[in-house]
Amino acid sequence: MKYFTSLLGLLLFGLIAARVTLAQNPASAQRPKVTVEADGALEVPAQTVPPSVFLSPEAKAYVAQHLKDMQNPAVLHQDAGVPRFMKGYLARDYELFAVEKKDETIGGVHVYDYTPKSGVSTKNKNRVLINLHSGAFMGCWPGCAELESIPVSALGKVEVITVDYREGPNNKFPAASEDVATVYQELLKTHKPENIGIYGCSAGGTQTAMSVAWFQKHSLPRPGAIGIFCASAGGVVGGDALYTGMPLGEARLFQPATPGAKSPLSYFRDTDPKDPLVSPIHFPEILAKFPPTLIITGTRDFELSSALYTHEQLVKLGVETELDVWEGLFHGFFYNPDIPESRDAFNVMINFFDRHLGDATN
Repeated sequence: MKYFTSLLGLLLFGLIAARVTLAQNPASAQRPKVTVEADGALEVPAQTVPPSVFLSPEAKAYVAQHLKDMQNPAVLHQDAGVPRFMKGYLARDYELFAVEKKDETIGGVHVYDYTPKSGVSTKNKNRVLINLHSGAFMGCWPGCAELESIPVSALGKVEVITVDYREGPNNKFPAASEDVATVYQELLKTHKPENIGIYGCSAGGTQTAMSVAWFQKHSLPRPGAIGIFCASAGGVVGGDALYTGMPLGEARLFQPATPGAKSPLSYFRDTDPKDPLVSPIHFPEILAKFPPTLIITGTRDFELSSALYTHEQLVKLGVETELDVWEGLFHGFFYNPDIPESRDAFNVMINFFDRHLGDATN
């Protein structure tokens, strides 16, 4: 009670101080105001938004550079599946993390198989992680795939297999789900399902959720745990974050789509947005059967609202779910391995799968 009273006193003092300051400085009262429409829509006047005070110095510099990069079309271009602004991050991964990479196929599907050069740890000897890379279902192989897999394999001392699933514009749904299921089925011949984890960022995070729905539809056992990073459980890209995360995290404004318009992603052309294999988020009977799920996002991620909504639905259905939100950081922030926040995110991923996958004796 004493703590509550003190806290209440501080809050009241802050409110009174703010009002006194306003009264003593009439000019501040003349600043542009937020306009509220009848339906609750807001018109927000222009303002300068600094980097979050909670970021590490390295992350503040990273955010500034990222925002500049996002306004430079040249660095967004992909060279052999690696966006130019990501090349430095990928080079650093190979400098920092010692892994063995095998270029192979599993069930006819192209994959990269990573293991730490120091060897897989004893507790992970029967475990494997499947990574599904980002890239809006139309690119970023192998750039995003490597950035999402190399640190996790090296730091977690675990085997990570990243899948070169089919993407648009040359392929369309359900090609990626079929490829992931093929790899999963092959791994089930040598691993128990509880020893297999699946994760991905952005498109890969959504594909992770879609894959779980696909497994249910085709009577495949559910994996031990999954990670939906920088994404939702399919079919939901909306909410406040499109208007906050897009300008603050990507240095551009969100352009609302025409109501009823088809998906701008060629991979989903001719699909029904209400298909449970495309949008499992809308189907409680599917979500209720999800394995333990880790959701990672940032306050400047345009997918933040969608990620939060996914978490809300899973919690409501009793699914074991962990939500980790990084202050001041944007979509796929952990691609830069040199900021402390990325290491923190990798540790969260590794510890989550360690807690939820089967043990070494399984």
